[in-house]
Amino acid sequence: MAQLIQSPTDPDFVQNPYPFYARARADGPLHEWQDYGMMAAFTHDAVQALLKDRRFGREVPVEMAPAIPDHLTPFYDIEAHSMLELEPPRHTRLRGLVLRAFTSRRIASLGPDIEALAHRLIDDFPEGEFDLLPAFAAPLPVIVIARLLGVPEDMAPQLLRWSNAMVAMYMASRTRATEDAAASAAAEFSDYMRRYIDARRNDPRDDLITQLIAAEEDGEKLSTDEMITTCILLLNAGHEATVHTIGNGMATLLSDPHRERLAELTAPDSIAATVEEVLRYDPPLHMFTRYAYEDVSVFGHDFKRGDQVALLLGAANRDPAAFADPDLFDPARPARTHSGFGGGLHFCIGAPLARLELVTALPVLAARCPDLKLVETPRYGDTYHFHGLERLMVRAG
Repeated sequence: MAQLIQSPTDPDFVQNPYPFYARARADGPLHEWQDYGMMAAFTHDAVQALLKDRRFGREVPVEMAPAIPDHLTPFYDIEAHSMLELEPPRHTRLRGLVLRAFTSRRIASLGPDIEALAHRLIDDFPEGEFDLLPAFAAPLPVIVIARLLGVPEDMAPQLLRWSNAMVAMYMASRTRATEDAAASAAAEFSDYMRRYIDARRNDPRDDLITQLIAAEEDGEKLSTDEMITTCILLLNAGHEATVHTIGNGMATLLSDPHRERLAELTAPDSIAATVEEVLRYDPPLHMFTRYAYEDVSVFGHDFKRGDQVALLLGAANRDPAAFADPDLFDPARPARTHSGFGGGLHFCIGAPLARLELVTALPVLAARCPDLKLVETPRYGDTYHFHGLERLMVRAG
């Protein structure tokens, strides 16, 4: 079991973390990543096992909860009600109530709107060279979620600014300025959603906020604070992951030797497999952490209660023990569970919506812009533990 030193902000690592993962994985499933001061799981089996092991969880043990600095109170007031950060029984109650509103039927009904929105965004592509991220990858998921929630579509740019400020809290490059911006965004976002939820109580509509208000299970209902946090979580988590997946996927498909794969996005029998391979090959989230809830020995390491472990989703998805030729982008590979959406109790609640956005919008882009070309080498942003491009410059013809 090795002790690894690798700065997550090192420029070479930011552009390509996979060689580091491969070296670590070759020496075993678990190693101490000294830059993070915690153990890290690198193999597919270890990551999947720890995602599902109920002796580990997202919520910090109560006796070890750190004091919240005053300047971060608005941000952690939101986090306090996030199902992403909670464990049973609170997680069970919240997720159950949210799923009563966030149904597969409601998600599936968004398909025609997503397709029409993709066409509209492509219609607005500028002439010559342009950045595909702000032109297509970023607006599509944020507008979809705005429509789903029932907030005005013209709020999408502001929602995007709040979201970007808040998710920066999870990046290795976080600074005090990052924290101040996140706290300000959390306060403004919360105030906006509170007003909107109050308005929906008096004027119900056919939208997710109205459904969240109405959701009830065994006499339990969501509090206003829980609804605010849920709406913010759906936007922040769903938007961030989908933007990076579109960007990373298109960068792969437009790069040699993968350009011939772009046409597979327009073939109905291969769209879903191509999207799953995008999620496996270059996922948008590379690290998810867990706390040990008891003294436990797994994969040759003795954890004490409160110890953290980093589950490296990007490393698990390139494990040769789970995926043949894992560094090869191959949509035709046999289907197998990847770690792109996490797993276990905290499997991404927005995965069905993300998949629908991808299998609907990417084929439209491929069909409308078959001659889309890269005009410069794509570069990833310093956003670890997210993994996404800072820009994607293309030409449509």
